[in-house]
Amino acid sequence: MRNIGIMAHIDAGKTTTTERILFYTGKSHRIGEVDDGEAIMDWMEQEQQRGITIQSAATTTYWKNHQINIIDTPGHVDFTAEVERSLRVLDGAVAIFDAVHGVEPQTETVWRQAARYHVPCVGYVNKMDRVGADFYFVLEDVQKKLGANAVALQIPIGKEGNFEGVIDLIEMKEIRWDDSGGETMSISPIASEREATAKQWREMLIDALSSVSDAVTEKYLDGAELEPALIRGELRKAVLQRKILPMFTGASRRNMGVQPLIDAVVDYLPAPDEVLPAVGHHLKKEEDITIPCDPKGQPLGLVFKIQNDREAGSLCYVRMYSGSIKSGSAIFNTGKKKRERANRILRMHSNKSEPMDELAAGDIGVIIGMKLAQTGDTVGSEGWPVILEKMQFPEPVISVSIESKTISDQDKLKDILALLAKEDPTFTTRENEETGQLIISGMGELHLDVLVTRILKEYKVGAKVGNPQVTYRESISIAGERSEHFSRVIAGKENAAGLTLKVEPARRGAGNKYICGVKGSSGRDSIPEEIFDAVERGINGAFASGIVMGYPCIDVVATLTDIQYSEISGTEFAFEACASMALDEACRGAAPILLEPIMAVDLASPHEFAGEVMSLVTQRGGHILSMNSKVEISEIKAQAPMAKMFGFMTALRSVSQGRAGFSMEFSHFEKKSER
Repeated sequence: MRNIGIMAHIDAGKTTTTERILFYTGKSHRIGEVDDGEAIMDWMEQEQQRGITIQSAATTTYWKNHQINIIDTPGHVDFTAEVERSLRVLDGAVAIFDAVHGVEPQTETVWRQAARYHVPCVGYVNKMDRVGADFYFVLEDVQKKLGANAVALQIPIGKEGNFEGVIDLIEMKEIRWDDSGGETMSISPIASEREATAKQWREMLIDALSSVSDAVTEKYLDGAELEPALIRGELRKAVLQRKILPMFTGASRRNMGVQPLIDAVVDYLPAPDEVLPAVGHHLKKEEDITIPCDPKGQPLGLVFKIQNDREAGSLCYVRMYSGSIKSGSAIFNTGKKKRERANRILRMHSNKSEPMDELAAGDIGVIIGMKLAQTGDTVGSEGWPVILEKMQFPEPVISVSIESKTISDQDKLKDILALLAKEDPTFTTRENEETGQLIISGMGELHLDVLVTRILKEYKVGAKVGNPQVTYRESISIAGERSEHFSRVIAGKENAAGLTLKVEPARRGAGNKYICGVKGSSGRDSIPEEIFDAVERGINGAFASGIVMGYPCIDVVATLTDIQYSEISGTEFAFEACASMALDEACRGAAPILLEPIMAVDLASPHEFAGEVMSLVTQRGGHILSMNSKVEISEIKAQAPMAKMFGFMTALRSVSQGRAGFSMEFSHFEKKSER
């Protein structure tokens, strides 16, 4: 079995390649084209209209007696969370690179995500038939930008319009594809004019392999012939340890180069029991344990994605790490400490499904019937309370207000927003207490646009959307201290509390921290634990409600330095309220500041417009960090305040005749400039 993801920058050809894989493995009987809106993996109406992948789609296919579970992930930066949760549960990945543009900004992001979860990868250079395609440039770019040890296992025959096929450097043969649908491959000896180049690249392959494999080094030094089976075996070991990134090439749109890529998935990417065992936290023993991939072990799985289906309710995508779950059996949601039932188990093929009797270790499937599950929950058995690590998702940085057109639709809109928030961890909704407006927040303009379109078209609720707003944060710039007393008579009983709180600014990005500085010191031992818990609750609640403007407060260290407690009048309620007031007043006296989100902006522009593009960024309060000249385009990295970036695409198109593009993602919070 192989669990793989297809990952890359937007428009590198992930879905197109996946469609070819499904066709050649016999899963589909025709090739669906993204450009025609007929791709099987892009089943959402919006994906077909926009020609991009929005939700990661899962499917299962079979090749040479191997079951391959494939997840096609989005490439647009606004949907980073979809990639994140897919990579968390995958054992291997195919990284696709555009032969013209090489390593693009979002490729770097997904590469970092894959490295975080130690996902072994194979590389595929797509679009070799495009004008400006250069396989060797991409190879160099991958080594330079990603720091990966990229090693070519194939080199192209020709390029651009003359791209004919590839040379397999392990078998030392030429491979070409027929024009009809690329199903038949013709294999021939290497032509004499290409032999020298092929030998030179094979030497480089052996050289790279011998640096990580003793078996290859010994044979090579003895002058013995290296059989393909040995090369493949040693390559597999190196790929599993992420020491080598084997590179393949082709042109998926023209049905060239896909079959060797499927072979590579089977040959070099790991089976579920070959990757590092998952690590879980045993709640009773309070220690981390490793979980071997054993179908006969205790059941343990991770809910990595939730999708809402009109008929079936919540579809919970689960990756099993140990044991198995049978259809109709009871399961335990360890984090929520609740029993649930797996009414049905399905094997997904994009938006179609087929029933399964059980879901065993290493496999990926969908469980129907779980009502409380959320993304990141661990499911298993009551007798073995183990939690797999939670997934980390980025903070939403852009908000818009939304309201239903009629009062009768108001509750329906709230229910739909709750469903969407359950599906997507980077989408949040809240009600503004002062204005009564519903505020929705997401990762970018496209992200919110897609969600709003779903509300209007998919759920058919009339809604009006306000202009985008930036979500600011508040913090403090100097240290401050405050002693606060609280006393109130409620129902004839006095509730009193007194404490002293010190606040200090933390380094940017460190987050909030509460330190109890009085525990255990002389005379304090008589104070009940619940009082300290109440103080902590009050402080954490006050962090969320802000200082002056009501935005969440970040990067503040609050230390409790003194506490006045009386057994007669000291209550949890009093201390919670007192702590909240003390933090509020202490922060107000510590020179509060407003922080705004700063975006990391990656721009690609033809050389002749690079100057205008850079000046456009600086006009909007941005800073240029670096500029890198490639063959056709200039790559510019910059940082700019999010508030000034609305409508940037229109301005960028007008200064570059529509030829420049950009992507941006949240970088950090910084003090709001007065400009």
